[in-house]
Amino acid sequence: MSVLTTRAPAKINLTLHVLGRRPGDGYHALESLVAFAEVADTLELTPGSDLTLDVFGPTAGPAGPLDDNLVLRAARRFADGVDGLRLGAFRLHKRLPVAAGIGGGSSDAAAALRLLAELNRLPLDHPAVIAAARATGADVPVCLDPRARMMRGAGEEIGPVLGLAALPAVLVNPGVPVATAPVFKALGLAVGQQLDGAAHPAIGRGLDAEAVLGTIAPARNDLEAPALTVAPVIGEALTLLRAQVGCRLARMSGSGATVFAVFQDQAAAQAAAEAVRTVQPGWWVEPTRLA
Repeated sequence: MSVLTTRAPAKINLTLHVLGRRPGDGYHALESLVAFAEVADTLELTPGSDLTLDVFGPTAGPAGPLDDNLVLRAARRFADGVDGLRLGAFRLHKRLPVAAGIGGGSSDAAAALRLLAELNRLPLDHPAVIAAARATGADVPVCLDPRARMMRGAGEEIGPVLGLAALPAVLVNPGVPVATAPVFKALGLAVGQQLDGAAHPAIGRGLDAEAVLGTIAPARNDLEAPALTVAPVIGEALTLLRAQVGCRLARMSGSGATVFAVFQDQAAAQAAAEAVRTVQPGWWVEPTRLA
């Protein structure tokens, strides 16, 4: 079989409500509308007897040790669940920033599971695929089929595909890696504690761009305030995006430091990206669409 290829798109939390911290396992219970960007890493799989990984590209350096990469961890989990699973050599072209709140590693892991499932002619809803995704990381299951949907719990509850209209957007990462644990620590919830706040709006299927924006505007990212205490530069990025012509909504994704802004059209998004690059040439800035 020839080389198999798939995209591993950035995962963007259009909303992220923290409901509380579960008394049983201590995990934070979340409710989040997740969409995916056009900007992505790319993963290839060449079938073979050995499981290997090669990482290259502009953000390959910060991706960490190969043996601990989520691509290999997901593949090993999958192999543990299926006797005789066909494997091979992975090549990961890394474009997305690391520790950035856009699920780059999780999306890479999900991409690995997709390719292995394709190679072995197994469906994505195969129990071994789902089990490997859940065992690899909380964001991996929602990345298996990267289309807009709700994610709940600690990532294990995945809603149906929503079919939302694509949103013209700009992603900005100020170049500061932000680990998730310190942000949740700054949130300061004790086990069993609930977080007060307005309920997450109901998201209908097939909404156009105006309806999506109108629905999510009253929502929030509950990790934004604690993340600002960990990396104040996130606030600078948000301020810069909100000052751009045509910005409709600007918010942090995940636990940061990446922020996004939704624009009235793709031309406005492109112009805003160029303006941000002019002011902050060292930042990662990408015009894209979210869907």
